[in-house]
Amino acid sequence: MKVRLMQVEQPIGSFFMAVLPAEYLVSKCTISQRDYNPVDGETFGGPQRYLSDKRIKEIREYSVLPDAVFPTPIVLSVESSEGHYWEHGEEAFFEIADNVMLGEVIDGQHRLAGLSGSSELKSFKLPVVIMFDLTAEEKAYVFSTINSTQVKVNQSLIYDLFALSQTRSPQKTCHEIARLFNTSPDSPFYRRLKMLGKKQEELASLSQASFIKPLMHLISANSAEDLSIIKGQGLEALRPDSNKPLRGYFLRDQDEMIYKILLNLFTAVRDTFPTEWDNPKDYILTKTVGYTAIITAFPVLLVWGRKEKDLTYQFFKSAYGDLKRHLRRQNLELTSDYFKSSQHEAMRLANVILDGTGARVGGADK
Repeated sequence: MKVRLMQVEQPIGSFFMAVLPAEYLVSKCTISQRDYNPVDGETFGGPQRYLSDKRIKEIREYSVLPDAVFPTPIVLSVESSEGHYWEHGEEAFFEIADNVMLGEVIDGQHRLAGLSGSSELKSFKLPVVIMFDLTAEEKAYVFSTINSTQVKVNQSLIYDLFALSQTRSPQKTCHEIARLFNTSPDSPFYRRLKMLGKKQEELASLSQASFIKPLMHLISANSAEDLSIIKGQGLEALRPDSNKPLRGYFLRDQDEMIYKILLNLFTAVRDTFPTEWDNPKDYILTKTVGYTAIITAFPVLLVWGRKEKDLTYQFFKSAYGDLKRHLRRQNLELTSDYFKSSQHEAMRLANVILDGTGARVGGADK
């Protein structure tokens, strides 16, 4: 197959536009999906999410309509060594043997899967973006950029892809912290997080994205901007931000301190509320509303702990012990009857935590 290419220059670099028969793309493109091994807690594979049978069916049914159109390009990563690239005047070409796969799909897997079963497959030629010789990091970056800013994709997958990056960033730090919480046997979240947004364990009640998003707000006001600065100027170019209580640790490359402090916090919460922690079907403590409330209240507790020069397990255990007694006095329970699943309710619970622990007044009466 000889492919005519049109070169495109953008800030990310050079790539190429082409037009190819859908039938050829379906048979000559590979898809590398991101997956999760519950045995060792590691994620692996390429950038793609799991195929949605519903989405495939919708595309297949749409493709047979008389006015069906697919104007958005399929994005491919192609190894230049698999074929022959040459230029002739202002034109460029890439030729690849018929027995060789063309490349890996970075974006467009559902369109190709839907068209593969369509009776009109041979009717379509598709616009294609070809990017040559991408690293795993670059594939993940392109996919996450396309799908986090333009199309709704499971945010757990987007965050997980930052693990492929070799560049330090708030996203990568928070992903690694989430992974540690999910894989360390001494962690209260051991096998409790839905990595890649998929539930692998019975007690998993919190998605990777729900864990990471509020945590990242404690490090960065704009994580995408921070990543851009780090790539362009280095970590030392980032500025401190007193409104982001964990940013200092991040800037000093002390991710282990972030993990240790949070481990003390959540272990104390688990040990104070063991019944609520181990029964996510009946209680909201380890669900999004409970976790968000704990993280939202955490900065005030952190200020108090720093004032006391104490961020140990015992410090948080004492504070949450006071919260438990406060809940009893107020006749409140950590269930959905008292705290519904919403951002507003998470904020309400955060205020209850601040009142109950005494953190709001810095433990003045303790």
